Amino acid sequence: MLLHNSLQYDAFDIGFITTDDFTNADILEATYPAVAKRLYNDWINDPAIPIVTGFLGKGWKSGAVTTLGRGGSDLTATAIGRALGLQEIQVWKDVDGVLTCDPSIYPRALPVPYLTFDEAAELAYFGAQVLHPQAMRPARESDIPVRVKNSYNPEAPGTLINKTRDMSKAVLTSIVLKRNVTMLDIVSTRMLGQFGFLAKVFSIFEDLGISVDVVATSEVSISLTLDPSKLWSRELIQQASIQSFCSIFSNAVCSCFAREMYGGAQYHRGQKHLMAEHLCVVSCWSQELDHVVEELEKIAVVNLLQHRSIISLIGNIQRSSLILEKAFNVLRTIGVNVQMISQGASKVNISLIVNDSEAEQCVKALHHAFFEIGDLFELMILDGGVENGSALPLTVENQL
Repeated sequence: MLLHNSLQYDAFDIGFITTDDFTNADILEATYPAVAKRLYNDWINDPAIPIVTGFLGKGWKSGAVTTLGRGGSDLTATAIGRALGLQEIQVWKDVDGVLTCDPSIYPRALPVPYLTFDEAAELAYFGAQVLHPQAMRPARESDIPVRVKNSYNPEAPGTLINKTRDMSKAVLTSIVLKRNVTMLDIVSTRMLGQFGFLAKVFSIFEDLGISVDVVATSEVSISLTLDPSKLWSRELIQQASIQSFCSIFSNAVCSCFAREMYGGAQYHRGQKHLMAEHLCVVSCWSQELDHVVEELEKIAVVNLLQHRSIISLIGNIQRSSLILEKAFNVLRTIGVNVQMISQGASKVNISLIVNDSEAEQCVKALHHAFFEIGDLFELMILDGGVENGSALPLTVENQL
């Protein structure tokens, strides 16, 4: 085993300069020359490998230590890669790179050798455990490839994420499932031949601080989805009882210690507080949704549908007709109704909305159809999805 000298750094000591958003700070442009200067100078004086703590920076106004938010450690790595002008950035995870679907849903998921930054961003947004889109930004801006590797299987080639790749033979790259979303159907004849209606609808979401996932429109209706995990508004947080929250949080922390040290009754009492915390969150979601519907009903008829899932088909959308033909054929065969469809502006994503209860069955069937050679009927029998020959067999080839 080869041993190398190393030097330990905290990111805020080598030039990571951020905004003063202490729990969700953004790296400023001044970071890159500052990091390059510090690391190059130290290398000249002592050629040792730098080991840098991730996730941290220093606010440019306050000088206080900040954290970078989701994907902060990966963002630290890609920012250093950009600062040093590296030929490739490697990010080590616990899987063999990006996979064709979630292996916990379907164990036959396959490694994806190549992705574009657009594909990787869509995968991450809709739930795949890859790199957070924010973490890829420095590499994307400087056109540096990022390779995702497995620390438990270092010999695996992993997934190489690049600005472009050969899409001439590509059809589908991966299938991503995002559970527990809320769908809104907004219908109004005021839309017909008028301008400004969409602006009114989205101004309501802007005022409430709610982000929209997927959108589809017609002449008189809008369908869209909301992620409940993003439904916290400033108003609700301000209205929440700090004392109650602290009590729940304190007991939840105590329950973790109780489980480790004592177990038994102490742990179960802690579980009750965790359940109370969950009920508190659910209650806030419901309040926020009620507020959304109340505001939208002033301008349209609103139908709220909960317990839905987004199935995102990431791939070569220039072949969207073929992808949709096969996808709808598969879903028709297993008896699943698609409630909404949307093609993303990124041109690499088609999203299908289905019931939560049917989502995993859809992922398995779609993966089998697009990535494997075999008979979908056999898969349905193994999965318990066919009774008394109620569905017709559908042979799906690996190539369209």
